[in-house]
Amino acid sequence: MTPSTLTSPPFSAGRGGDKIRGDLWLGFEPANAGGLHLEFRSRLEALYGAATRELLQSLLKEARVEHGTLWVEDSGAYPFLIRARMESLLIQVTGDLSLRLPPQPSLGSPMPALQPQRLRRSRLYLPGNEAKYMLSAALHQPDAVILDLEDSVAPAAKQDARALVRHALFHLDWGSAERMVRINQGQMGLEDLAYLADAPMHLVLVPKVEEAQELHAIEEVLGERPMLLMPILETAKGVMHAEAIAAASARNVALTLGLEDLTADLGVLKTPAGKETLWARSRVVFAAKACGLQAIDSVYGNIADEEGLRASVREAKALGFEGKGCVHPRQIRVVHEEFAPEPKAVTRACQIVRAFEEAQDQGLGVVSLGSKMIDPPVVKRAQKTVAEALEAGLLAEDWLTQTPE
Repeated sequence: MTPSTLTSPPFSAGRGGDKIRGDLWLGFEPANAGGLHLEFRSRLEALYGAATRELLQSLLKEARVEHGTLWVEDSGAYPFLIRARMESLLIQVTGDLSLRLPPQPSLGSPMPALQPQRLRRSRLYLPGNEAKYMLSAALHQPDAVILDLEDSVAPAAKQDARALVRHALFHLDWGSAERMVRINQGQMGLEDLAYLADAPMHLVLVPKVEEAQELHAIEEVLGERPMLLMPILETAKGVMHAEAIAAASARNVALTLGLEDLTADLGVLKTPAGKETLWARSRVVFAAKACGLQAIDSVYGNIADEEGLRASVREAKALGFEGKGCVHPRQIRVVHEEFAPEPKAVTRACQIVRAFEEAQDQGLGVVSLGSKMIDPPVVKRAQKTVAEALEAGLLAEDWLTQTPE
């Protein structure tokens, strides 16, 4: 039994087929009487077949679905994924948009505290309807993970993705990574937020923002819920309104941009040199910095081109960007290496910060290093470099108390 050999059931959820691994396909046809009938096939029948059948039947009874036929094709789905697929199916069957199944207990430590100011060098994009990419994401140690409900999810799979993202946020161990979700555009995005109202997450990426009012609508849905925002500018109109968008919400911590959509909107080709978007990228940096936000660069799409990625990160860093999107785990190491402060810059920054601390201890209003006076902006930049070096593990936590070399 496969989905292709079934008479198409009126309701379905999940992913099935000979090439699918680690997922679940469900089809359901309701009936008015006769009880529940289960047509079940699993590639792991001997190991988990009985447990999977029991879980599916209990979830149906929990939702008070008592009559009908459930077709199941299991290719080794974890229990959290089974719950997600069943949640999506039950919402369709019952028409109850508020239906939520209890999530599996968390595999990891409690969610890290929400931090407006933190490293966001790397943000790993994960398609919201593909559990296999989520399972090991934390092992690659990105600064953030982005569970994507927008461009990487087909229109017919949006509800499946919402349910999977919700259960993945509850259950999987994301380590120290900041947990982000990219919602859909417009009204569908507001529905995404309402659906994920109970999910443990830190930040919402808002796609294709063109007006400050769009963030005000997000604020209304979030209410008092603690949540950070990162608007994505992907059109000429959005870029032109960059400063107003950056200043539109106290929840904003960064601005980023999507160059694929932007070049399409401009009617130009996206080139490796990037001259066609240099002005837009610079505008995003200036708008972000003017409003006290981080500026985060777009992704580099060629996964196999490590040198090209390095050059792209160096250029982004030179323009004032503090992070970059990643479309593959292998990009994370490169991004972290290139955004790390240079050893000479760290040494110099430590000298300046040490001189500043000594001046503070002595009650001096002027900071000097050798025969040179150090201006406040130089001190501020040095403090930022030291903070980045500490977060990147390039300095010991007690460096200030150690004797300088």
